[in-house]
Amino acid sequence: MLMIILDGTIVNVALPAIQNDLDFSQSGLAWVVNAYLIAFAGLLLLAGRLGDLIGRKRVFMTGLGVFTAASLLCGMSGSQEMLILARFVQGVGGAMASAVILGMIVTMFPQPREQARAIGVYSFVASAGASIGLLAGGVLTQAISWHWIFFVNVPLGIVTAVLAARLLKAERGIGLRAGADIAGAFLVTSALMLGVYTIVAAADHGWASTHTLGFGAVAAALLAGFVVRQANARNPLLPLRVFRSRNVVGANLIQILMVAGMFGMFFLGALYLQRVLGYDAVRTGLAFLPVSLGIGLLSLGFSTQLNARFGERAVLVPGLVLSAAGLALVTRAPVDGSYVTDVLPAMLLLGVGAGLSFPALTTLAMSAATPADSGLVSGLVNTTLQAGGALGLAILATLSASRTDHLTGAGESTAAALTGGYHLAFGVGAIFVAVAVLIAASVLRPEAGATYEPAPADEPLATDITYFEGATAAE
Repeated sequence: MLMIILDGTIVNVALPAIQNDLDFSQSGLAWVVNAYLIAFAGLLLLAGRLGDLIGRKRVFMTGLGVFTAASLLCGMSGSQEMLILARFVQGVGGAMASAVILGMIVTMFPQPREQARAIGVYSFVASAGASIGLLAGGVLTQAISWHWIFFVNVPLGIVTAVLAARLLKAERGIGLRAGADIAGAFLVTSALMLGVYTIVAAADHGWASTHTLGFGAVAAALLAGFVVRQANARNPLLPLRVFRSRNVVGANLIQILMVAGMFGMFFLGALYLQRVLGYDAVRTGLAFLPVSLGIGLLSLGFSTQLNARFGERAVLVPGLVLSAAGLALVTRAPVDGSYVTDVLPAMLLLGVGAGLSFPALTTLAMSAATPADSGLVSGLVNTTLQAGGALGLAILATLSASRTDHLTGAGESTAAALTGGYHLAFGVGAIFVAVAVLIAASVLRPEAGATYEPAPADEPLATDITYFEGATAAE
């Protein structure tokens, strides 16, 4: 998971070097990121369901092999076309591998405390990996070349494959006959790929353009067709019963909003540090380390204890409030800002807020998972994660660029215009997270098993199963 998360941000720091080396245009350069994102987000749901049907280990190992081989091709790329194609294939492998990870966690660790610790590790990797990627990308690009941000995945992939072959138990899956919804798979994969493409291309074409509205309408129609199909199919790809849980629906909505704000901060915050304050790539990566450290210190222990004692919702709301406060605080960073006084406080708030929020969100979002569909729910969680990142980056980057152009036309200096654009984006990101706070407070329900005393180690996992028709407590 760390490899896949790193790959989402490690490329950002190396983009200028890639552009110079392969002679990309500004619009063409965006496809180094978009080709990966479209394949990744579009296939997560299908890959998660395939894990349930044919075995999660089989899908994981296949995806890991594809991702590692595509990383080698990315590093060897000497042309624009080869790099973009390899990035698309890399996204396919990343989707297959990552879609089933949470599903494997909840089945491998059925005991509440073990599962909470495992989800804490997963949440740390998934959230802190973004800022680690910025640092790693800067170091590799400056010390060697941009090719090595991809080559580094090859030995990591081989080691991971060896360990996975030894440590993961083989599963047969429930069989293709239990859910091989070909029509549903085509509809949802097409809808997600086209939807992500529409979002990432909106920055070039405009949100009200014929291109954006047309492709958006087609994506919405495909998604509506998928929902109708799932309501009537004998073996649906995504059983709609999953959405009868308020906690699952609320957690996924909150994740979209939170990731939209946070991802915008990572991307545009890096630009503020480099283009306004003059940081190099390595120094930019180091500037984000407080976020990683805050997430790590909380996700790997303290958050787990708080969730067990007070319940996920009670921990999530303060975490979201701190994250919103961090985004709001960075809107005050000036043109000649100081890292210690103008940036570091926001980084600390974001680190603590994310460290509290992500483990609680992940647990709530997986509360609908049964052994038969844990891979599917895992794919759904990762889909909302990627959709939130794509949507947030497209919206915030577009708003930031428009504000910068307006200020430049009004006579502001380049640095002041850029800063004004970033301020607007950070403010909108804070609003996204504030809306997530409202959803958490109004939609989420306290967990049925949450108490104010530590749960015994052998206590059964408490989950909200009221939405399963005819389910018994044992089921």
